[in-house]
Amino acid sequence: MIHIDSKIETTPAAESAPVVLEANDLRKHYSVKRGMFKGHATVRALDGVSFQLQAGKTLAVVGESGCGKSTLARSVTMIEPPTSGHLLYDGRDVVGRSAAELKELRRTVQMVFQNPYGSLNPRKTVGAILAEPLVVNTDLPKAERRQRALAMMAKVGLRADQIDRYPHMFSGGQRQRIAIARALMLNPRVVVADEPVSALDVSIQAQVLNLMMDLQEELKLAYLFISHDLSVVRHIADEVMVMYLGRPVEHGSKDVLFSRPRHPYTRILLAATPRVNPELRAERVVPKGELPSPLNPPPGCPFHRRCPHARENCAVDVPALREVDQRLVACHYAEEMA
Repeated sequence: MIHIDSKIETTPAAESAPVVLEANDLRKHYSVKRGMFKGHATVRALDGVSFQLQAGKTLAVVGESGCGKSTLARSVTMIEPPTSGHLLYDGRDVVGRSAAELKELRRTVQMVFQNPYGSLNPRKTVGAILAEPLVVNTDLPKAERRQRALAMMAKVGLRADQIDRYPHMFSGGQRQRIAIARALMLNPRVVVADEPVSALDVSIQAQVLNLMMDLQEELKLAYLFISHDLSVVRHIADEVMVMYLGRPVEHGSKDVLFSRPRHPYTRILLAATPRVNPELRAERVVPKGELPSPLNPPPGCPFHRRCPHARENCAVDVPALREVDQRLVACHYAEEMA
C-alpha cells in the first residue's frame, strides 16, 4: 500500500473551477477479423463514456485490464480519435478537426505513459527530450529551449548538471520525472497519466505521486489518472469512475465511492484492496468466472454473469447510468447495495 505525505491530501476544488475537458458519449470501436472464414467483428473498447474534468482536479479511471482505461486515455489525447461522441476542450469540440487544429490541441493536453523505460528515446539526452515538444510546436531559439528545459528539470527535482545525460543513466523514478517534465513543457491544462507509477518500486511511487500533486497545486493542472491500484487512487483522486467492458458502471466523488460503493463490481474491487488495519478490511468477494471477451459481450448488464447479486432481468435489460446516493451507477438494484 502507498503511504503519501499528508500535506498533499486532496481537497475538493472550488465549485467555480472551470471545466477544461468534457467527454460526451465517447465511443471507440475496432473492426477485427475473427478468422479466415469467419468475417469481421466489432470490439467496443469504449461504449458510451461521459465525464467532466475541472482545473486543479483529478478524475481517476479504474477497472480490470481490458475495461477500456488505456483506450480512453488514447482517445482523450487524440492519439486514436474516437469513433463517435464529443470531446470538448474549453468548450470546443475537437473530434473531426483538421491536423493543424489537432496540433494546437496537443498544447492543451499531454500524456505521461506507463513505462518510463520505454517512453523515452534512449538516443537522446534529457535536454533534447525536453526540448523536442518546443521544437515541434514553437519557434523558440535553441538557447531559450535549453533554458526552459533546465527550469522544468528543477521543477521536477532533477539537477542542472544532468541535462546532457541519457535515459539509461537514470533510475526508474528519475525517468518518470523526465517524462512528467516533458509532458509539462508546453504548459498544458490537462495531463493524462496512464498507470504512471505501476512500473516503479512502491517507495518511488510515493515520491512521484507527491511530485504530481505538488505540480497540480502549483500549475492548476487537471489530471485524468488511469490506474488499477485503488490504494493510489484513494490518495490522489477527487472523483473516481469505475469502468467495466468499455462502460462506466459507477462514477462519483472519491469519498462517496470508497465509503459506500453501490455497484457490485466496485464493491469487489474495493474488497480486494489490501488494508493494514484489520478493522478496515472488507470481506473479500471473488467474482464468478472470467472477464468476458469484448468480441462477445454478454446481453443485458455486462457484469451479470459474474455478479453475486444478479437476477433474471439483469441478463436481459441493460441498466442505465443513473443517480443514486450522490453518484451515478449502472445497476438495477443499486439502492439495495448499502
